[in-house]
Amino acid sequence: MSTTLTEQPRTGQSAKKPGLVHGLTWLVLRQHRTTTWLVVALVVLGAATIVYERGAMADMLAGMGWPDKDVSLESAPQSYEYIAEALGALPVVLGVFLGAPLIASDQEHGTAQLVTTQSVPRRRWLAAKLGWCLSLVLVSTLVLATLFFWWWEPYRDLLLSEWLSGSVFDNTGPMLTALSLFLTVSGIAIGMLLRRVLPAMLATFFFALVVQVAWGEFRDRLATPRVITWPLNADTPDLVNSSSVVEADRWIGTADGQLFGWGTCAEPTEKASNACVKEHGIVNNVVEYFGYDQMPGMQWTGAAVLLGATAAVAVFVLWWSTRRPL
Repeated sequence: MSTTLTEQPRTGQSAKKPGLVHGLTWLVLRQHRTTTWLVVALVVLGAATIVYERGAMADMLAGMGWPDKDVSLESAPQSYEYIAEALGALPVVLGVFLGAPLIASDQEHGTAQLVTTQSVPRRRWLAAKLGWCLSLVLVSTLVLATLFFWWWEPYRDLLLSEWLSGSVFDNTGPMLTALSLFLTVSGIAIGMLLRRVLPAMLATFFFALVVQVAWGEFRDRLATPRVITWPLNADTPDLVNSSSVVEADRWIGTADGQLFGWGTCAEPTEKASNACVKEHGIVNNVVEYFGYDQMPGMQWTGAAVLLGATAAVAVFVLWWSTRRPL
């Protein structure tokens, strides 16, 4: 005989007034309390590390006379690089260890079959599990992304990290959260389809790697690059060498706007090179670039794409659960 999800008060005792968290929400939280506390502890540890290391770097730069004196770092502090790498791996970790086992574990151990015999509808049970998991990911990644941006932004000219690189762009603003939510809910879907924890975790890991590689190729398509043009033999404008600019492509061009590859007239001798330039009518340098002021718009555009995909996968999970036995 199966047990029910709610417990009736004993005879002679008055039912206690439900607290803030009760019913199915309380059941899901209790089932995953160890995971919840582990994630909370890791977030607190990560946040404390960022705050401490930022303070240590600020003290070091103050001792070097920054910002009153020009200071250059040969490389970013190792602590910064380690934390940036850890945050870059966080979406994969959440997808593999939090998303993939969420439903697959219940299917493998028979918990899903037990729950579906109770009075609580299957879709409501899945919605509660999804709500707990994605809320945990949302809060934890928002905290870490906000703190990492607080560290990076004031010192971005010194840390030698282009803002469009994955270590900055994907770890700040809404991007860390959006990427984590997508990979987590994808892990949930993969686990539900494979029905076994270890195969689901492996499949999610490789899927996450593919997504991150593909996202790296897609990142510079989130906005239209700007163009700057200057005479062929003139000095390079300061804007092109600015740390706020990420160069997308470089050309040489004619007065009417026809573009040639940067190495088009890279001849062995200066005379041959000049002849090539004259033959093609090349008079300008042309650079396509992204400006730092484009970063928020690009991040929110990317986040919108990922959050839309997250919603689609979550709807698929709920739809599939009503069409197939768990």
